[in-house]
Amino acid sequence: MNVPAIDIQGVRKAFKRRERDAGAPWWRREQKEKVALHELDLIVEAGGVTGILGPNGSGKSTLIRILGTLLTPDTGRAMVFGWDVVTDALQVRRRVNRVSVEAAFFKELSPWENMVYASRLYGNTSRGTRRRVVEILELLGLPKDVIDQPMKQLSRGQQQKVAIARSFLTAPSLLLMDEPTTGLDPRSKKEVQAVLETLRAEREITVLLCTHDMDEASALCDRVLMLDGGRVLADGSPDELRARHGAATLEDVFMDLTGKTLEAEEAEEAVT
Repeated sequence: MNVPAIDIQGVRKAFKRRERDAGAPWWRREQKEKVALHELDLIVEAGGVTGILGPNGSGKSTLIRILGTLLTPDTGRAMVFGWDVVTDALQVRRRVNRVSVEAAFFKELSPWENMVYASRLYGNTSRGTRRRVVEILELLGLPKDVIDQPMKQLSRGQQQKVAIARSFLTAPSLLLMDEPTTGLDPRSKKEVQAVLETLRAEREITVLLCTHDMDEASALCDRVLMLDGGRVLADGSPDELRARHGAATLEDVFMDLTGKTLEAEEAEEAVT
């Protein structure tokens, strides 16, 4: 029997923060709970691209961090290819890679050096690494003359391309992409999306793509889950969701479900 890439049962995650009640003195703050995910159930079979759509604060990044073993669920269980993200965290990390909008690097090192370091962490010591690095960076439209420059000299868009290239190099079974094209210009976005399509065609990989870009989701995702307030509002292919709600776009579907557009509300980072 095939094991699902992701199997989540009853996962809940909340964060505590100090808030002042209306009318209370400025120094009197009560600790209150903010729920990021409400008892989430989700199964994602291996293969394909599943999109998690929702505004900032909807729970997307919390879900990604739990699957990447960066956060521990308060209740419930999350499995990646049969491994528990809490009790089998090391096994999970060997099978996943994460690309986020706040990708971290050794800023004094070059893209080449950062990618070689990541590759060796995953046990890849083959002599063809340099060639593979150059191939991936060229596919993403990164000029050859920046490969050996310090990361701190690269633009924000170029750094994000290196982050995506780094994840491709390590060949994960599950690729967690948290707003991977945020901050990129339209051309760079298309280049990243084209590389993702190439990656899907050449190897077995499961992608979980968190985004609030509806056009990106329509172009890349086989399945879409719409999240708001930590709850799943809709689940289906882009075509199924549009047909079900009589909508021309996924943005219209979200509007039909919530009465609002996918604009940033309260940044989830402020909660986490």
